[in-house]
Amino acid sequence: MTYDFSFAHSPEGFDNHIDSSIRGYSNLLDDTVSFSRYFVEDHTKVVDVGCSTGKLTKMIMGNNPNRKDAQYVGVELAGSFFDDLTTRREEIKTEYPWANLEWVLDDVTNYQFDNCSLVTSLFTLQFMPKTTRQNTIDKIYQGLNGGGAFIFAEKLMCENAFFQELLTFNHYDYKRKSFTPEEIMDKERQLRDMLKPNTWSELRDMVLSAGFKDCQIFWRNHQFVGVIAIK
Repeated sequence: MTYDFSFAHSPEGFDNHIDSSIRGYSNLLDDTVSFSRYFVEDHTKVVDVGCSTGKLTKMIMGNNPNRKDAQYVGVELAGSFFDDLTTRREEIKTEYPWANLEWVLDDVTNYQFDNCSLVTSLFTLQFMPKTTRQNTIDKIYQGLNGGGAFIFAEKLMCENAFFQELLTFNHYDYKRKSFTPEEIMDKERQLRDMLKPNTWSELRDMVLSAGFKDCQIFWRNHQFVGVIAIK
């Protein structure tokens, strides 16, 4: 299955678009990059699942200059981002000529994780068919080295209908600062058959079922959470 996100082509650019869509997104990125310094090791792989424009991969590289022998891999299925990744590769080659970088333009279910010190996935699992999410998390766990981390972010469904409505409309109020009501609803319609969130209990159960002993929410805003799990 191939996705084409129309908002990837928005005039302000995808990175600015998502920053305006998810309150505190920049803090989530900063936290993820900060955590990376605990885990990135030489002669291991750092994999970003659903790397979109490659921004996070570049940020992690820039904050781990002492790990020049790590291999950085970004996996992306959506063709909307392929041109962005070509541009990002040129940026990285100029700023970090030492970088060992690979973009894998394919479905992550076809990717073999191995020798990973860090795997990141920001708002990607929620777009996968629910039947493949557990298998993907299983593969990530198996491909991590001992002490390696899986850092991911997801949109959650509330288990209580009142809280679901409360948070959803508060999130819409935030988005109206940057988008018209029509733009918000157009995006909701586009994502209707693509975005299928889990509840927190479902998501945590999948992480534990893969073999992780525990996981910790480190960032949260509206229905969005950032989570870290360590092998």
